[in-house]
Amino acid sequence: MATKNYVLDTNVLLHDPTAMYKFEDNHVVIPIYVLEEIDNFKKDQSELGRNAREVARQLDAHRSNGGLSHPVALDNGGTVRVSFKHGELPEPLRGSGSMDNNIIAIALEVRDENPSIQTTLVTKDVNMRIRGDALGITTVDYDAQRIDISELYSGTTEREVAGELVDELYAEGKIDGGLDGDGDSELVPNQYVLLRDRENSGHSALCRYDGTHIVPIRKLRDGVWGIRPRNKEQHYALDLLLNDEVQLVTLVGKAGTGKTLLALAAGLQRAVEESGYQKLLVSRPIFPLGRDIGFLPGDIEEKLNPWMQPIFDNIEMLMGLGKSEKRQGRSYAELVDLGFVEIEPLTYIRGRSLPNVYMIVDEAQNLTPHEVKSIITRAGDGAKVVLTGDPYQIDNPYIDSTNNGLTTVVERFKGEKLAGHVTLTKGERSALAELATHRL
Repeated sequence: MATKNYVLDTNVLLHDPTAMYKFEDNHVVIPIYVLEEIDNFKKDQSELGRNAREVARQLDAHRSNGGLSHPVALDNGGTVRVSFKHGELPEPLRGSGSMDNNIIAIALEVRDENPSIQTTLVTKDVNMRIRGDALGITTVDYDAQRIDISELYSGTTEREVAGELVDELYAEGKIDGGLDGDGDSELVPNQYVLLRDRENSGHSALCRYDGTHIVPIRKLRDGVWGIRPRNKEQHYALDLLLNDEVQLVTLVGKAGTGKTLLALAAGLQRAVEESGYQKLLVSRPIFPLGRDIGFLPGDIEEKLNPWMQPIFDNIEMLMGLGKSEKRQGRSYAELVDLGFVEIEPLTYIRGRSLPNVYMIVDEAQNLTPHEVKSIITRAGDGAKVVLTGDPYQIDNPYIDSTNNGLTTVVERFKGEKLAGHVTLTKGERSALAELATHRL
């Protein structure tokens, strides 16, 4: 297979600082203007800043192999070099002086240096892909496996079976096998099933496939920290959240479906009520609204309050705190002071080892696959990680609904016995919230 040239845009390296090693035995070209843009991020304390510094370190390490103005061999058989524009900008790109135009110009020069080698501009910027395509450059998004959000694994299914099979489930507490041939596809471990009597639709059972047997899900007559499931998906979610054998849980759903509330209720139940975990650790990204916590006044706790307020509100609701209790000074801080609950931004999770912790990461759709990997690999022995989010509400400009960390985890861990997923579809916050979700 002939080698190819890949010209990388700035956002590709900020999205994945190891991107230069992902193009096998081909030639990677990094425009010098990309390094200028990356330099603007190097002092940031965010994930983008860390990625910018990592890219600089990697390129600096390759300088000793002959200088980056010429192709430097990589371990995967490919090469990397830094390129700059030799001539004037092509006529369509003159006038604005934008970095994007300079990067496109370098892609054009690389293509024209050796027309026999295919040259591709790799960028996560939609407008840049359009402009590059208009100028005759092959352009692609940086994502080897894009996920069609409409076909995202839901974690649930329904099967029509003989009534005797439903009776057997209740009598024996399990059904052998994965119901092969009774549905459109074979069940995978930790997939939830609504078994429905094909002769009597009212005769049914909520079940989970554990990889070997179909088993009924746990009954939650007393609720979980005062929370009772209002639909079958919420029942599935709580069953998954309370199952210690499933160490990685993903909950996807639109606003108001109960993702965060259910996760917090289960976490408090297992960590505080039942002492199954050392503590409940709750975190969420702080960058989606475009401002760093350093711009907010006060100490670290005061700076975090605006970002973490949705978590605080949910915990106080689960604690049953009314206005009178809050006036008396009671709040979520009681659980924090007792050491049962820890709430902090994802910025401080990096580098930690977290054994025996029930960890919830809210708004995980705003994380890249690389960031989610960094989080999950923090989990130590006896830990459980729960990721919640809505792929349709993404504020991170470098990702979208098809390539964010949350949906990537859902698809990559599908069928793993240590992982489980449920998509929540019905809004339960209020009639108004449900209507707004569909109408706006």
